Amino acid sequence: MERTTLYVIPGSHACRSAMLMLEHKGIDYRLVELFTGPHPLAVRVRGFPGHRTPIRQVDGRTPRPLAMLDRGGTVPALRIEGERIQTNHEIARFLDRAQSEPSLFPADPRQRGAVEDAERWGDEVFQMAARRIALAGAVHGLEGFHERGNHGRLGPLLASSETARKFASRGARTIFRASAGKEKELLDALPAMLDQIDAWIAAGVLGADQLSVADFMIVPSLALISYRLDLRPGIEARPAGELLERVLPEPASS
Repeated sequence: MERTTLYVIPGSHACRSAMLMLEHKGIDYRLVELFTGPHPLAVRVRGFPGHRTPIRQVDGRTPRPLAMLDRGGTVPALRIEGERIQTNHEIARFLDRAQSEPSLFPADPRQRGAVEDAERWGDEVFQMAARRIALAGAVHGLEGFHERGNHGRLGPLLASSETARKFASRGARTIFRASAGKEKELLDALPAMLDQIDAWIAAGVLGADQLSVADFMIVPSLALISYRLDLRPGIEARPAGELLERVLPEPASS
């Protein structure tokens, strides 16, 4: 496949899911990092449509600022062989149609159904939870993050400079309702989510010999949460931590 370009924002766990899928397929691609914040306009300028109906929710609803972002346009945004595809759900299915092997989905229908259930949860539930947990942690400053968010499994978070990171995180906390007052609620819900991931690993839905779309959807969210130094040990001690290290190994310290 030629002329493949993936548009992302720095440190995005959602964007890393698309990167992992392309790498799983062995597809060479050009990575274009957009500035966090005005990125919806940047993808629209490049010919990607927005979403007529908002695609993300916070606490069961879509706040107005988030709806505006979704209607504007989202990343990851993939341009491949004249096609423009947005959302990891659509990217995964396009890639499997365009290049069947190695597949992102099990061949067995029952196994595929279980993988799709985990993929859906990873996309619609866990991805937003991870985003909000990380943003809520930023309320306390960058000292609580692995290398202050400058380096890690996902690279620099939100921006390459700490000043820009602080500015972007403040705006994102408002959009995604990740205030200090919400942090306890978010953290209280995390153990059950990690238990669910461990159960899927035990059942072979995640972490099989051949990784699937569900692994690529869920692991980047684990990576984002593990930037928080207070949460990292609890993740690393679980089967989920072993899967994280398999799929997204910690890079050498800068």
